[in-house]
Amino acid sequence: MGEGQAMRMHIARPAIDGRFPGVLLFSEIYQVTSPIRRLAAMLAGNGYVVAVPEVYHEYEPAGTVLQYDAVGTERGNALKFSKSIAAYDADAKAGLTALAEHPACDGRLATLGVCLGGHLAYRAALDPRVSAAACFYATDVHSGTLGEGSHDDSLARMAELRAEAMFVWGRQDPHVPFAGRERIRARLEEVGARYTWHEFNAQHAFLRDEGPRYDPALFLQAMTMTLELYRRVLG
Repeated sequence: MGEGQAMRMHIARPAIDGRFPGVLLFSEIYQVTSPIRRLAAMLAGNGYVVAVPEVYHEYEPAGTVLQYDAVGTERGNALKFSKSIAAYDADAKAGLTALAEHPACDGRLATLGVCLGGHLAYRAALDPRVSAAACFYATDVHSGTLGEGSHDDSLARMAELRAEAMFVWGRQDPHVPFAGRERIRARLEEVGARYTWHEFNAQHAFLRDEGPRYDPALFLQAMTMTLELYRRVLG
């Protein structure tokens, strides 16, 4: 739950009986778009129960998908800075609890996120129940500007990170410049975090399989790295 309104989560799971590790997947600012659904299905097909929350459930009707256009981008960015950090964190806690209690989940938990979701996947991994986090081109971590008031504590709280985290960046991403990436990595080193770090010659949103920034070769490589992380850490 977040600020008094129910949060809907979309679930993808393997098409076989059994119990599997859970992945809380955080979307971009556009919510649960077709590319996000396909990403969830791909993870589920590799043996994971995947839950995708609607991150703006307090502000938009259930099922709302913002478009990849100027209007959708403006709305998504406006909401990103309207929602409080406390609400984002409450959603993550509730999402992890619901996922862990899902009958197809065996209780082992990981996170994954892209763009806004990359930041949220990192913050969710501050929960000690999470063992692994895959954070793709996470926005606003370096600047500390996520949420209402544009003042988050993500870097300050990094010493709490016990999960193994994988951070993946595009070197041509204007949202997280070189100096910003260096600030994040310096903080990871300062707190002695367990992490891997990857930078590609790629644009922001290179995983999104719609639009000109999509890089299918890097998508395959990145997903292979993500699955390797989960299998190694979650067992």
